Amino acid sequence: MRKWEPGNRLGRRPWRRIGAALLLLALAVPARAQLGLPTGPLGDTLGGIGANLRGTLSDLGNGTRDTVRSVVEKLEDARATRLKRFVETTPGVELDDADNPARAGEVLLLDPDPRALEIARTKGFALIEKGALDGLDIGYARLSVPAGTKLGEALAQLRKALPDHDVSADQIHFRAGVTPGLAGAVSAAPAALPRGGRVGVIDGGMTASNRLAAQEGFAKGAPRPDEHAMAIGSLLAGAGTARIYSADVYGSDPAGGDALAIARALAWMQAKGVPVVSISLVGPQNPLLARAVRGAQAKGMQVVAAVGNDGAASPPSYPASYAGVIAVTGVDARGRVLIEAGRAAHLDYAAPGADLSARVPGKGRIDLRGTSFAAPLVASRLAARRAGGLDAAAALHALDAEAVTGGKGTARGILCNICRSGL
Repeated sequence: MRKWEPGNRLGRRPWRRIGAALLLLALAVPARAQLGLPTGPLGDTLGGIGANLRGTLSDLGNGTRDTVRSVVEKLEDARATRLKRFVETTPGVELDDADNPARAGEVLLLDPDPRALEIARTKGFALIEKGALDGLDIGYARLSVPAGTKLGEALAQLRKALPDHDVSADQIHFRAGVTPGLAGAVSAAPAALPRGGRVGVIDGGMTASNRLAAQEGFAKGAPRPDEHAMAIGSLLAGAGTARIYSADVYGSDPAGGDALAIARALAWMQAKGVPVVSISLVGPQNPLLARAVRGAQAKGMQVVAAVGNDGAASPPSYPASYAGVIAVTGVDARGRVLIEAGRAAHLDYAAPGADLSARVPGKGRIDLRGTSFAAPLVASRLAARRAGGLDAAAALHALDAEAVTGGKGTARGILCNICRSGL
């Protein structure tokens, strides 16, 4: 198993100069204009510094360049520390060839024809499972790596043996929000705007409620109630979503949240006819998950994803960065971009990611912070438009008209920032 080493890319800073430049550019323009910046993982905390990062990019406007760089470095160091700790302490996790945490000792092979499986067998790879994503026409195989071979080495060997096939690790994805305490005010859609619709949530499990239409588990021990997922469900309910479909990709598995589980969850959502799916998880690129997203989109599903909370110096996050995915960043109550908001290859909307709360069974009302909680608010607005009979393109056009815009840039604007109420 590959463990943390000083030379691993997790410990390097390839995005620091880019991230610092993005932050410095952001500080030179109005807060809402910052939404035009390309902005992507977070586990359950911000590497131990979450409590100290309560501000926004514009809060640094009067600070020095050194202060800005310090924030960029702290976010980047927090991400590296968190991933290091996760790999070192989590059973069944190993680094892949790009130094991303992944399921240990396993690789994914797409479109596994008999010839490819035989070649893999001769190279020492054993078939764990051969399956398909029903309704998305995607076949895959899980293979165990040869005994004594590190995951990165195994990936290189199989790619060389099967150059015409997609081979990847089954990378882990992390939640993009924190639930630090009690109190606050929750967001909801104003009565004048359309409400209702169906939204799928790929995250942890939820407890039964009158909004929960169906739930399925895609990990060991799933479905299992999870605070992060239930907070998202509460926000959706408060925003007027009529029916929620929950897919638990974590369960009790320490290595949960893998790409295959998320792809399976998307296929299940597609079979249920869910038009809008919210994903507040972030990770690296994965060919199987990319194919699943494209397949679901081709059938009319719209995927909304958070950009994460590792700051502007982080690598672009996925699934937010896949083509056609509606990428969402977070703003505070004054419409200012969160200082920890991450990056994606593109950015669509912003929504409240701070100064809000949700009711969670057994916990009462808890404070929320992170782009995790912005994504479902955008998904709720999209689902309401879809429920009104609009197709995917028309629903986006309606959201563009609803969004509060400001400044130049590629982002469509801020949604739900006027939606705050004391529900």
